[in-house]
Amino acid sequence: MGSSSVVELLPQDYGYVVLVVVLYSFLNFFMAAQVGMARKKYKVFYPTMYASESDNKDAKVFNCVQRGHQNCLEMMPLFFVFLVLGGLRHPCIAAVLGLLYTVSRYFYFKGYSTGNPEKRLSVGKYGFLALMGLIVCTISFGVTLLVRG
Repeated sequence: MGSSSVVELLPQDYGYVVLVVVLYSFLNFFMAAQVGMARKKYKVFYPTMYASESDNKDAKVFNCVQRGHQNCLEMMPLFFVFLVLGGLRHPCIAAVLGLLYTVSRYFYFKGYSTGNPEKRLSVGKYGFLALMGLIVCTISFGVTLLVRG
């Protein structure tokens, strides 16, 4: 590798990909804070993950807030892997798709947090399109590695 640093080997626009990772991390902190506030408001204390509707009249609303965050956490590893790898070949496209995914996840969470799970998809459904685009970017990166000569 000589005297080149890893940073010098990355595409110049890869910084946008890094900034989207940071942005999504801030969104995650925001969602975690919302769950914490919902725990206090609806009196659902740790270590209880979900409220029981037989014990708490606000269980559905709390569970929707909790579930909105939990779903975003479940999808986060896939999102980060596809963003980081796909961004190595297509940094600007991946960053834009990552930004779209992040914004859609905000609306997914806000919609879910209303207590009506159907509202999570009004804008949140577009995140899946962004994720599919990131998968295509990652496939392109993998194919490029295999065919380079």
